[in-house]
Parts: sequence; C-alpha cells; structure tokens
Amino acid sequence: MKKLALAAALSVAASTAVAGGMAEPVMEPTPVVEEASSSSSAGVVVAVLALILIAAAASN
Repeated sequence: MKKLALAAALSVAASTAVAGGMAEPVMEPTPVVEEASSSSSAGVVVAVLALILIAAAASN
C-alpha cells in the first residue's frame, strides 16, 4: 500500500511539472532613438545666404 501511495504521489508531482510545456520567450522591442540633426535647417540657411549674395552682386 505504501508503494502504491508513493507511486501515485510521484506520478502526480511529475505530471504537474511538465503540464504546461515550454513557453515561447517574449521579446520586447528595443526603442530606436534618432537624434535630431540640424542638416536640414543648415541647408535652408546656406540657400538663403547664397540668394542674398547673388542679389547683392546683381544690384552692383
């Protein structure tokens, strides 16, 4: 009787250990940080300065 009770207890413990199976890992997305660049505003400033210089040269 003791062996039967021990076998029943071990089988219950073993079945609950693998009941759920292996869960798939959850990968969290990493945030992508883009730094603001001043190249777009610098291009506008250069273009405006070029137009001013061309206008000044044309007026003389």
